[in-house]
Amino acid sequence: MKQVVFGCVLFLSGSAYAQELFVYTEPASNVPARSLGFRLTQQFAASSSGNGVDYQLVPEIVWGASAKWMLHVEGFANSRNGSLKPEGGSLFIKYRFLSHDDIHRHFRMAFYSRWAYSSAAIIQPAIDLNGMNSGYEAGTIATKLINRMAVSGSASWIHALNNCNKAGFIFPGSYRDALGYSLSAGRLMLPKEYDNYEQLNMNWMIEFLGQTNLESGDSYIDMAPSLQFIIKSRFRIDLGYRFPLVNQLNRPASRFFLFRLEYNIFNAFK
Repeated sequence: MKQVVFGCVLFLSGSAYAQELFVYTEPASNVPARSLGFRLTQQFAASSSGNGVDYQLVPEIVWGASAKWMLHVEGFANSRNGSLKPEGGSLFIKYRFLSHDDIHRHFRMAFYSRWAYSSAAIIQPAIDLNGMNSGYEAGTIATKLINRMAVSGSASWIHALNNCNKAGFIFPGSYRDALGYSLSAGRLMLPKEYDNYEQLNMNWMIEFLGQTNLESGDSYIDMAPSLQFIIKSRFRIDLGYRFPLVNQLNRPASRFFLFRLEYNIFNAFK
């Protein structure tokens, strides 16, 4: 049993013997098969009205259906209108189709798709399937891990739909499509050597997240440094800050603090 748990520690830590994790993006690898993860993400941003802080709450369930398939189900709630109200949800599916594994390194690729539903008022030209817009996304991810360092990139096509119970999309139909892209790098900082599954794991990472509207050509590119702590292989804490480097696609809020808690159950299903 200890060997199994110790293997999960290596998995979660992003070490040379396992796989990587990122805070703002998905790697090409999946969580362990037959596992369940319970996440609670909170984001804080300066209110667009200039008074107080906008707060977003995202509960999430992650299911490792198999070694190649992974599923996320998310809900979204936001306090933009003064009180915390549910505004929608999303379904994320990832399929890992390529895996080249070697000692202390691997290279993996995956396809993914997301479907999102939102009842929020559409107030920005940037398409956001994490609570602001209804729509869908399809893309691919490639991730390379060598020893304690992981690098990952993604590209996707994003399409926005009309939000539920709203007058409609506020931009012409041709503005509904965008290209999404990301580049992430992370490094395992602690422990220096693995002895047992009780050890604290700490990962440092930096991520770049961007989007370009395919009609207007306007873009944003955000930078997001973060720290990640993993306790006894099962409990994960993420701390991050996201801010713009390029901000042509205007957004009411473009600087966010992130705080996430996650608990994993391995071998949840036989």
